[in-house]
Amino acid sequence: MKLITTADMRQLIKRVGLEHFNKLLLEALQQDFSRWHEFQLSPRHATHYPHGVIELMPCADDRLYAYKYVNGHPRNTKQGKLCVVAVGMLAEVDTGYPLLMCEMTWLTALRTAATAALGAHYLARRESEVLGIIGCGAQSEFQVLALAGVCPLKAIRYYDLDGAAMAKFARNLSGRVPQLIACKSGAEAVQDADLIVTATAAKCQDRILNRSMIAPGTHIHAMGGDCPGKTELDPALLDQVKIVVEYQEQSMHEGEVQNRPDVTIHAELWEIVSGQRPGRENDHELTLFDSVGFALEDYTALRLVNRLAEEHGIGSESAMIPVLDDPKDLFGGLV
Repeated sequence: MKLITTADMRQLIKRVGLEHFNKLLLEALQQDFSRWHEFQLSPRHATHYPHGVIELMPCADDRLYAYKYVNGHPRNTKQGKLCVVAVGMLAEVDTGYPLLMCEMTWLTALRTAATAALGAHYLARRESEVLGIIGCGAQSEFQVLALAGVCPLKAIRYYDLDGAAMAKFARNLSGRVPQLIACKSGAEAVQDADLIVTATAAKCQDRILNRSMIAPGTHIHAMGGDCPGKTELDPALLDQVKIVVEYQEQSMHEGEVQNRPDVTIHAELWEIVSGQRPGRENDHELTLFDSVGFALEDYTALRLVNRLAEEHGIGSESAMIPVLDDPKDLFGGLV
């Protein structure tokens, strides 16, 4: 079984290049979403606690099985720890043998951003030049760079309650995007924006975005609301936007739409990718990708990393499965 550590992932991104990796991941997501019905799909298995959540996210087709272990603990940063950490595994269906064990803290951020870019490809106006982002935490830079790969962004307007997070955001993106504009409020950040990302971490029913703040033709990527009781948008806004989700059965419990169970959902993302439903239909409509993260995206990311690691000779082999002369003599191989 191949093992991809954090050092290996850093080496892989350096070798492939972040921009090219984002492009490959976007293409791989497009391929897998277009063959949606080939997968065995289910909502994530979540174990909730007052201070956070721990989840298992499985997805498989008839060739590969993937799962991710991931958490969400917003108060971790006060202890000097990440809010979200993840580890994933890829296995061959034919034998059940694991092929890959992989760090997925960075990989989750990369696939989350690539999924945002996939949604924007179909739902944002082609000439979208101004991105407004509310929330400058761990996901923010990944979001901006992935979206810059599908939209001709010229300006990034940004805001966070934490001034240190804003400074970090500006430092990391300096020289990578044309113009960075620090804002004093969420409303200022989304002013004149063609594309809006909401990426806050607080586990509550917030209202950081409402209809009066949004210009006609705007595309909204809402990714901060990703579990029961955690939302970012004014529920009244949902009646005025074209809503796309990843997997409705999961999104109704975790997405912005949990606040409006009677709301009309235009499509699941695979329906738009495969051409069964239209994406954006004119330059005036408001579109919303209510993204909570789905296991198919992890399957895709692990599949891509497994291929690239082989091509570039990155990672190490780890003896996690016994190799026996007699596969029926498990005991003898131990003692």
